[in-house]
Amino acid sequence: MKLKKLAAVSLAAMMTLSLAACGGSGDEGGAESGGTAITIFNSKMEIQDQFEEVAEKYTEATGVDVEVYYSSDTVAAHLATKYSSNDPYTLSMVDAKDVYNLAEEHAVDLSDQEWVSQTPYAITINDKVVGFPLCVEARGLIYNADAIEAITGTPFDPAQYQTLDAFKGLLDQLVAGGMESPTGVLKEDWSMAGHYLPQVYEEQADPDAFVTGLTEGTVDLANDPKYNSLMETFETLMDYNYAKDSAISAEREVTSQKLAEGEIAFMFGGNWDWAVLSAYDYSDNMGIMPVPQNTDDGTNTKLVGGGSKYFFIDSSENTTDEQRQAAKDFLNWLVSDPEGNAFLTDDCQLVPAYSNISADNLDPLGTSVKFYADAGNLIPNYNFLPDDHYAVLGAKMQEYLAGQIDRTQFAQDIVDYWKTAQVIPH
Repeated sequence: MKLKKLAAVSLAAMMTLSLAACGGSGDEGGAESGGTAITIFNSKMEIQDQFEEVAEKYTEATGVDVEVYYSSDTVAAHLATKYSSNDPYTLSMVDAKDVYNLAEEHAVDLSDQEWVSQTPYAITINDKVVGFPLCVEARGLIYNADAIEAITGTPFDPAQYQTLDAFKGLLDQLVAGGMESPTGVLKEDWSMAGHYLPQVYEEQADPDAFVTGLTEGTVDLANDPKYNSLMETFETLMDYNYAKDSAISAEREVTSQKLAEGEIAFMFGGNWDWAVLSAYDYSDNMGIMPVPQNTDDGTNTKLVGGGSKYFFIDSSENTTDEQRQAAKDFLNWLVSDPEGNAFLTDDCQLVPAYSNISADNLDPLGTSVKFYADAGNLIPNYNFLPDDHYAVLGAKMQEYLAGQIDRTQFAQDIVDYWKTAQVIPH
């Protein structure tokens, strides 16, 4: 198996110069907080190695001792343990829902920071900016254009396949051309009920009102147009799935390899999937397109996504003002300094959440996401789902994927779940 890895950018030499040029230690990007030590919690496993490397170099350049920690435990549980032991992280990188859960009690007000004006994705609670967006992530249908074009003989244009009818026509053409099964479906609960199913909520005209209706039992989900539209597409992906006869046994790595190397052409996912796809002999001619649907509401022209992973700074007495200032300096460095930018976009291959950061060397999926984000074609994430949403309904969606229940029964399972589930207050 041929492996391809993205080259990392060396930061050490230029970082020393660029940070020294920042000057004083105010909120305007200064990083002279010598003798101060800060801790950072990273919940994004794919960038832990890069984060540890940049922390070491940042420490060497500034004198600020930066330690980065990762835990595979549930974020809420892990942070709860840290708080109960009076040992919080200075900076915590978490999901948006965790910010909504924790910020009021534990987060510093960042409203006066310069970077706030450079992003539309910051989280504001009670008129205070508390969440610093690390990057932009989005999801849709990942495609391998080379695999498609090898059969069709014409350049692949995702815009021609926004409707399910057109998409089915392409799938049939691929099958006729020798690609026996053009799609793959990730069985993981976080993919199906953490990413695909939420689009039923997110693509509603008023997601909050729709979810409230689910909790109050007033939504007839089985007859909801958006639910049926997205499930019809999901069933199409099931029908053409290479692992159709053993769908819940298919491994993510196998499905990703088949997509990367062109044995299949489509897989629902997000730009985070590049971390897996890039381990194989991948095609550079890949991207993400909106989920095809027979709809006229415009949702089939957009990806779903937005700010992903958020930093907040601890406000407790266990963190000193000097540490908080050093944490602010670090966040400002990420946004305002070229080397901070390079860490985000080159080393970590993250789509920037800030208008001042250019990104010319993103991977193919990140390039797609940036294209849709720059055009304003992202449907916002619904960030208030209960922690057990993807686990409970993921198990039900696996039954659906395996053909053990049908669309109507799955709708009832969702309705039953929401009878007792509660959204995160916001």
